[in-house]
Amino acid sequence: MATSSVPLQLLRDEQTFPFEDIIAQSLGEKLYDLYQLLLLNLKSAGLNLEWRYYKDGKAWLGKVTHNKKTVFWLSLWEGYIKAGFYFTEKHRSGVEDLDVSAEIKSAFGQTGNIGKLIPWIIDIDQEESLSALKKIIGFKVQALK
Repeated sequence: MATSSVPLQLLRDEQTFPFEDIIAQSLGEKLYDLYQLLLLNLKSAGLNLEWRYYKDGKAWLGKVTHNKKTVFWLSLWEGYIKAGFYFTEKHRSGVEDLDVSAEIKSAFGQTGNIGKLIPWIIDIDQEESLSALKKIIGFKVQALK
């Protein structure tokens, strides 16, 4: 997982839509390759990615959906990709049972609840991170049903 002392969020210019060439240029070759693998995983899971600019955060975020329901939010950072999931308390035991590393599980709820929602922020900076992300996506899609 990524550990940056001063993370820099990318895609902050409201006037510059994050087309593929912009994303590639922003991420650099290695991270862009990882982003491409992530997109393949999303497509194979039947998920859609839609980029929107959010004025409150002053950045472009990718909204990943399944059947019009939000699965997670995607943002691009210098050195890593961030996926933000939101669960409720009833999903806590399911999260604890997921076959992902203790480090990834420890991020669950670490940033404090947002109302009744428990955030789970995952930093993706290597291909191994995608395996855990796939498991979390599968769990979230089931939770949406």
